[in-house]
Amino acid sequence: MEEQNKNVSQTPPSETVEVVDIQFRPGQKIYYFDPAGGSYAQGDHVIIDTARGAEFGVCVSGVHAIAPKDVVAPLRKVLRKANAQDEKTIADNRAKEKRAYEVCLQKIEDHGLDMQLVSAEVAFDGSKILFYFTADERVDFRELVKNLASVFHTRIELRQIGVRDKAKMVGGLGICGRPFCCATFLDDFQPVSIKMAKTQNLSLNPTKISGTWGRLMCCLKYEQEAYEDLLRTSPKMDSFVDTPEGRGTVVETDLLRQRVKVRMEENPETITAFANGDIAVLRSGKAKKNDPPIPPDLAPISGGGKRPARQDPEEVIRLEPIRFRYSAESIVEEPEEKPEAPAPKTGRARSRRRRSTPEGNPEAARTETPKQERSGKEGKAARPEQDRPAREPKAARQEQEGERKPRHRSGSRRSRPRKPNPEA
Repeated sequence: MEEQNKNVSQTPPSETVEVVDIQFRPGQKIYYFDPAGGSYAQGDHVIIDTARGAEFGVCVSGVHAIAPKDVVAPLRKVLRKANAQDEKTIADNRAKEKRAYEVCLQKIEDHGLDMQLVSAEVAFDGSKILFYFTADERVDFRELVKNLASVFHTRIELRQIGVRDKAKMVGGLGICGRPFCCATFLDDFQPVSIKMAKTQNLSLNPTKISGTWGRLMCCLKYEQEAYEDLLRTSPKMDSFVDTPEGRGTVVETDLLRQRVKVRMEENPETITAFANGDIAVLRSGKAKKNDPPIPPDLAPISGGGKRPARQDPEEVIRLEPIRFRYSAESIVEEPEEKPEAPAPKTGRARSRRRRSTPEGNPEAARTETPKQERSGKEGKAARPEQDRPAREPKAARQEQEGERKPRHRSGSRRSRPRKPNPEA
């Protein structure tokens, strides 16, 4: 037993899975089924096992191998090829579908329901009839189901679908003159947004970018990746660039031709077209308030300098406030020299300078040493203290000159002088 388990564990898992592609109706989605050892070719009519029971399908391609990750579990099997009796049954069901469609239209009109009937499908074994319809809002169709059940004496199902599913089932011709993509080769619907039309520089007129079903056309998705790749290698609108004829601003971009139109800076009335490879972007996009100004002598192409290396277009080029020195070969950057601020003097350093004297006696230095010798600076010698006149007190001088001026508070208006009190 252990040897058998060991052999099973050593067996490598299957790298591929054999499947056969089956389609229930023309234009509908293609599903994978297990051929169960049978041999099937394209165009064969087969009977397959589904969640709703046995169904009739058409083989789109023969047996082929796919990766296991592409298989949606559980993988149903193909029961057998369709015989003559199966062909007769499917023909009778198609006739019943036409009659059921007409009866359902009449019942919808009698009940006054706001819904549009799309199609009717009869199961292969005749156990039920499925009606597909579209509506803008929810519809109460309970009475309709009762009337249809009394007419056909079988199980009735009504299923609401979207306008894209309706176009896929009904089919038709697009504005290009070809059949709908969804009704021919598209299996699933891809999300389409108005941003794709803006990226591709298409007209935003709804009648030109919308299909017959009233939604954006699926073909807008086809070229979206190509346009996104071209946008990465093209300058943005309002970018400031340097060209062989001088500097200017981008006013128009042609993504498919990889060309831009530039309004020249020296002559604003002149607009010239250049290839994307012949210009250098000095500022990507429109200038912002906080962006530093571009130096007037920065012209790597028109100025004869060496063109800077190509950078990632997604990164915004920002010019630093530096000075440039140009030569015939390259651009050399010289940072601005800023004067060094003097070191602040601390209180400890000042106290040490006052205490240090040639004689080592600070008291004698304060009384006998002149100011010129103490400070060490050239200038007028300090006058001795005995020669200085005695300084009168500030209050006495103000009384001699006149009224005493009031004190002012910082940040407040000057107050008027107080008037003397006669009673005092």
